[in-house]
Amino acid sequence: MEPVRAIPSGKERIFPAEELIVSKTDPKGRLTYVNDVFLSVSGFTEAELIGQPHSIIRHPEMPRCVFKLLWDTVSSGHELFAYVNNMSKNGDNYWVFAHVTPSFDGAGQIVGYHSNRRVPEPGALEKIKPLYRRLLDEENRHADRKAGLDASWAMLHRAVEDAGFDSYARFIFAITPNT
Repeated sequence: MEPVRAIPSGKERIFPAEELIVSKTDPKGRLTYVNDVFLSVSGFTEAELIGQPHSIIRHPEMPRCVFKLLWDTVSSGHELFAYVNNMSKNGDNYWVFAHVTPSFDGAGQIVGYHSNRRVPEPGALEKIKPLYRRLLDEENRHADRKAGLDASWAMLHRAVEDAGFDSYARFIFAITPNT
């Protein structure tokens, strides 16, 4: 059973730039491994996390279209870099720059996913936060969740194109210094 979700506290957590948050999931996104940094930043225990969906740390202010992009990308066998706002057990948020990759067996089948997250670049967050706010506002503007997701998905692609890029990946790397 998934633990009761906290209400966002409005407080932001940070973690040292030299540390990496690491997790692994099965093909359905259920956690199979979390490192000590993940535990420390999220405030959960290993027993509370293993077997739970990775979305246990999803912050309600994250646009769903970004997770659609993530799952569409990694489930097709490709890696994705993305900025993500997560929520700790007590409701605090923490931003990360995530690198998510599929894990393959010897036959080339996806057997799970691996994610490393690091401290995001502040300059990149200055660009991402307003975009994510607009995407979330668009999602919430629709009474039908699917319609909201479809509208924000289209808005995300337009924002990337309007910024002069042909993919979210190129957009992310353009706004992320030192990558």
